[in-house]
Amino acid sequence: TGQALEQVRDEAVSTGEATNVVYHPEWHKGVIGIVASRLVEMRYRPTVVLTDSNDKVAGSARSVKGFDVYEALSACSDLLEQFGGHMYAAGLTMERRNVEAFRRRFEEVVAATLTQEQRIPEEEIDLELRLSEVNARFLNVVEHMAPFGPGNMRPVFVARGVKDAGRSRLVGKEGEHLKLHLMDALDPGQPIDAIAFRQGHWHDLVRSGEPFSVVYNVEWNEWNGRRSLQLHVRDIKPGVEGVLVTDARSVQQAAIAEP
Repeated sequence: TGQALEQVRDEAVSTGEATNVVYHPEWHKGVIGIVASRLVEMRYRPTVVLTDSNDKVAGSARSVKGFDVYEALSACSDLLEQFGGHMYAAGLTMERRNVEAFRRRFEEVVAATLTQEQRIPEEEIDLELRLSEVNARFLNVVEHMAPFGPGNMRPVFVARGVKDAGRSRLVGKEGEHLKLHLMDALDPGQPIDAIAFRQGHWHDLVRSGEPFSVVYNVEWNEWNGRRSLQLHVRDIKPGVEGVLVTDARSVQQAAIAEP
């Protein structure tokens, strides 16, 4: 899984204006759902990840809020051997010779029906949580809420007063992502590694030494047999007042406020 996610992050992903469709014959079928979900996070579009499986091509589809990916696949059914799922997630199988035709059709169908509002990601923040409170024990508690997916999404947190711990840098072929090393400005403690996809434009802010706010998930990063705690930073805002948050334990929603 880790290698597949790194490959998606570092390469120039073949995408359309309205969709992400990625085909990697060598990936294990068991990881493509995770990769599809991560691709939606990286580039907020309906997504299909494909790989070879028993002389066929198997796929996993994930959608964005309000868009029915199952209906989009239905419009491509003549190119598919079988498919099934629901509004936000689906599985599919096709002949290898149909991959490029499917890529074009799926793009056409989604482009014709995906609204501009559905192309803009929305975050619902569950809790304000300082980085000094994040540790492996806390993550183990979060993981007891799994499996995550539509209807039970991974918890989203916000931390204010975050600073670069000194090793944050641009990554990706075009420097479009940030590999971060973050700490709590008021309670530094042990710095935490983080990844922020498609947020390279915040590099100067991060390296300026000024505090900022981050919206994030907590996850395990597995790479080359090693497992470590990592933040997946979903949004960055200058200063410490740019994020509005209501504790989800009060059954309220939150939104990211533009500065």
